[in-house]
Amino acid sequence: MLPAQRPGFTDNIRVRSIIGRFLEHSRVFYFAWGKEEELLLSSADWMSRNMMRRVELAWPVLDKKLRQRVIDECLVAYLGDDRDAWTLEASGLYQKPARPQDGRGVQLALMERYAAAQ
Repeated sequence: MLPAQRPGFTDNIRVRSIIGRFLEHSRVFYFAWGKEEELLLSSADWMSRNMMRRVELAWPVLDKKLRQRVIDECLVAYLGDDRDAWTLEASGLYQKPARPQDGRGVQLALMERYAAAQ
């Protein structure tokens, strides 16, 4: 496992996990350096038990319009969750962020958004 937030090594890597109503969740990888960025989606959890017993995939999102939709609806929404989020610390332990601002989880917000769109 690549350690997050290790000074001088992985200072710019942040790992955020959402433990909410649904077990299934978006698997979005976003990398940026300078003006370059790359967005990938993937199948399953990247855990050794999954990687050794089946085939898992990661693929880039190349279409600009679709990439922006994934960023807006998934990445930004999940990063804004202040109720169900946990962050991986340099120690390797997950820590609950500071007290919730509005206490709304992303999964509820997305359910409401998609229900209203129907």
